[in-house]
Amino acid sequence: MLEKIIILDFGSQYTQLIARRVRELNVYCEIHPFNNIPEITSNVKGIILSGSPYSVRQEDAPQVDLKKFDNYPVLAVCYGAQYIAQQTGGEVQASSTREYGRANLNYVAESNKLFKNIALDSQVWMSHGDTITKIPESFELIASTDSVKVAAYQVKGTATYAIQFHPEVTHSTDGKQLLENFLVDICGCKQEWTPDAFVETTIAALQQQLGDDKVVLALSGGVDSSVAAILLHKAIGKNLHCIFVDNGLLRKDEYAAVLEQYKHLGLNIKGVDAKDRFLSQLAGLSDPELKRKAIGRVFIEVFDDEAHQVQDVKWLAQGTIYPDIIESVSVKGPSATIKSHHNVGGLPDFMKLKVVEPLNTLFKDEVRRVGRSLGLEHFIIGRHPFPGPGLAIRILGEVTAEKVSILQEADAIYINNLKEAGLYDKVWQAGAIFLPVQSVGVMGDERTYENAIALRAVESVDGMTADWCHLPYNVLAKISNEIINKVKGINRVVYDISSKPPATIEWE
Repeated sequence: MLEKIIILDFGSQYTQLIARRVRELNVYCEIHPFNNIPEITSNVKGIILSGSPYSVRQEDAPQVDLKKFDNYPVLAVCYGAQYIAQQTGGEVQASSTREYGRANLNYVAESNKLFKNIALDSQVWMSHGDTITKIPESFELIASTDSVKVAAYQVKGTATYAIQFHPEVTHSTDGKQLLENFLVDICGCKQEWTPDAFVETTIAALQQQLGDDKVVLALSGGVDSSVAAILLHKAIGKNLHCIFVDNGLLRKDEYAAVLEQYKHLGLNIKGVDAKDRFLSQLAGLSDPELKRKAIGRVFIEVFDDEAHQVQDVKWLAQGTIYPDIIESVSVKGPSATIKSHHNVGGLPDFMKLKVVEPLNTLFKDEVRRVGRSLGLEHFIIGRHPFPGPGLAIRILGEVTAEKVSILQEADAIYINNLKEAGLYDKVWQAGAIFLPVQSVGVMGDERTYENAIALRAVESVDGMTADWCHLPYNVLAKISNEIINKVKGINRVVYDISSKPPATIEWE
């Protein structure tokens, strides 16, 4: 059975980053809300308690039964450290000044397993408004900084450790070492969770789960659905039926290009032209959620029509990945729902299909690594993420065929220029957005009053956080000139310099 670490989410902005760091050390982990703890089975090697925006002194602060973890190694981070201290007779008080930013360890218990190979003066990242002012006698102080005496402690005679700093952020220079110490030396993890191992175990699991059943999969041409398709194809062969729906909201010429690209992969693919059906249902809709739901509804209808043409199909495969699930969960404290995801949630009863999601434990970069392990070519693995609702959520306001055509042309110019400049593979995601504003311009001797396009390009690892790309001015200038000169109806181009958070990658 696959060994794993359970991460309890108390709402920290860094919870997903903890998971990513654990997985980078080839250890599988899962994030669960503090108020929905899964059954802790024999393959669980340890527990990590996350930080939180709450103070342990608040009446409505997240609570958890610590006795559940008595027989497991525990690493409590920030809020988790304060919670354990408070619940066992220690004292947590508000700091006179918020402790946020870089600090250095001025005391380290060098013989302690958690701090193996971590030197005195190592830089750590603090982010808390409370501080532990007193620990019980049954606790051992194992690290301090100039301003935080109890920077880390161990509950004597147990494998329970706690730190007030964040090892998961890059500002904690020995954070990776500390996590590895916990995972390997304290939890005894074997670090065997690799892309090759994932492929092997997933194919075997799919074969057992699906048997001789037929499966339909909606292909989009993107990384997630492509990797899911190849995994399923290797597991069940001809029993996988792929359907690629043209919803009229794809990038320029994408429908034909994707069908052509998949020819050599041996997949059983059918293309479906449903442009008019989608655009008619979007008429008059401006609200982003209403647009998403309309597209989701029509897609299910179209897909159901096609799936019924496959005799005795029993499963629907989806390329759902871990961030889709995390962003769609809303509990007290942890990640609030940001938007509806097109591939998260139940299916309508009339479809009568069971769902299989081979990638729903992976972050986006992990999906790419699995794709490489499967031998997928770079033009598929390297494709930028593209939203399930397509250009509908890159057209702010009502969607029309004319706006789609304009945006397709502008987006194609943008992406082609990034490729020509050697920048496409350095960008996590790029796309053009059609803005619901018109502005005055001058073309030749004439005054114009036309539309504006915003360009978006971000750097990210998994899409959970993102920073805007500092594209060269000369490239931006060339893109702007080309769009304005070649795309009728556009007379202004702007560049989005917002990061996530507080903004999202897409505008809707």
